[in-house]
Amino acid sequence: MKQYDEYTVAAPLWNKQFPAHWDIVPLCSIAKEKSICNCIDLELLSLYLDSGVVPFSNRTEKRTNTTSKDLSKYQRVDVGDFVLNNQQAWRGSVGVSKYTGIISPAYIVLSMSSQLSSAYANYLFRNPVMVAQYFVLSKGVGSIQRNLYWQDLKRISVLIPPREEQDQIVRYLDWQVSRINHLIHGYQKQIKLLEERKIAVINNAVTHGIQPNVKMQSVKSNWVNEIPAHWEFNKTKQHFKIQKRIAGEEGYDVISITQQGLKIKDISTNEGQMAANYSKYQFVYPGDFAMNHMDLLTGYIGLSEYSGVTSPDYRVFSAKDVNRTNLMYFLYVFQLGYKRKIFYGLGRGAANKGRWRMPAVNFENYDIPVPPIEEQVEIVEYIKRETDTIDLFKQKAEQQISLLREYRTRLISDVVTGQVDVRDVEIPDYTPEDNTDAETDDVSDSEEVTDNAE
Repeated sequence: MKQYDEYTVAAPLWNKQFPAHWDIVPLCSIAKEKSICNCIDLELLSLYLDSGVVPFSNRTEKRTNTTSKDLSKYQRVDVGDFVLNNQQAWRGSVGVSKYTGIISPAYIVLSMSSQLSSAYANYLFRNPVMVAQYFVLSKGVGSIQRNLYWQDLKRISVLIPPREEQDQIVRYLDWQVSRINHLIHGYQKQIKLLEERKIAVINNAVTHGIQPNVKMQSVKSNWVNEIPAHWEFNKTKQHFKIQKRIAGEEGYDVISITQQGLKIKDISTNEGQMAANYSKYQFVYPGDFAMNHMDLLTGYIGLSEYSGVTSPDYRVFSAKDVNRTNLMYFLYVFQLGYKRKIFYGLGRGAANKGRWRMPAVNFENYDIPVPPIEEQVEIVEYIKRETDTIDLFKQKAEQQISLLREYRTRLISDVVTGQVDVRDVEIPDYTPEDNTDAETDDVSDSEEVTDNAE
């Protein structure tokens, strides 16, 4: 791709070069702070790291921040307004809205002049050249929350190409980004199919075994119809005991549940959602299971390798007889409870309020297939071999997605800052494809809950 004929160095923008005929102006010359409240009848909007301002209802990921019941203080956002999360702008949590609605009262909302097209501005303001300015002007300690205020923000420098160039840049980027998104979605579909294959491998192995032509027996259960005739089919309480060992004091490693299993939480960096007091947390030892029984839709279960404490709201349980129990086999069994949404069907509570928990009695009476211990070991080895192969293909697909995302970011950055000239590029007919990445400043991998209930 060609460059512009003439560039000039812009001291306010890190001494980088930009097309000589583009203007560079302070934000305050094209934007004005606004805060209009009491618009509770308008649609609720949310601000995402990956896609900017979108309707709240468009995303269903679990959030660490809940929406206030009183929306009267939420701010009105109109089409073309520039919205910044003043605590996360340094990470790029900003966007120009395509929608009219209301958004958090903590955010900065700016009305923009017509010098910038809304679409170009959305690409520009999310660009690393701009995000670096938010970072420098944000104030705070540490790397979690750094506050940005209008009196500082208004001084940042903004690139303004001629309007016809802005429109061409948008046309070009919309086309190229759609092409990249299409490729990313293809790999994401591959990953989904691989995940489904992985679940099928685990399900078949722990319910039918790995020996061919084995005689089967019928069983009555809500998740399996038959198992090998020489297996037992028991209740969880026959093999496992729920533990409730309260630490009673602080000073222990805190263990959290993530998609990858149990891990020690780094409190020094405020990792995840921290508790105000850890004295009521419960002990976890190596070989213990811990599960999030308060979130049966997206929760996880893990097998601990550590000694420490975990949330009083998690369920910790251990094997009664280790001589009859291969822990990894039963980890696979219990993981299916989440992956096949079996646990969800055993839940109680108010799902629409984020509380859908499995009572202890339902867990204790959960049906589990129990092969002889030697066969448990064989099944674990088989599952590991098969899933390792699946994970290898999944890893390759994830690597391709990562490379495509990096390329998309670099392409947008180069075009929106004039490092390449796209004025003469013909844009063919194409089908737009949105970015469906789900990275957001309102989502965490593991959410601690505060109710302590069985």
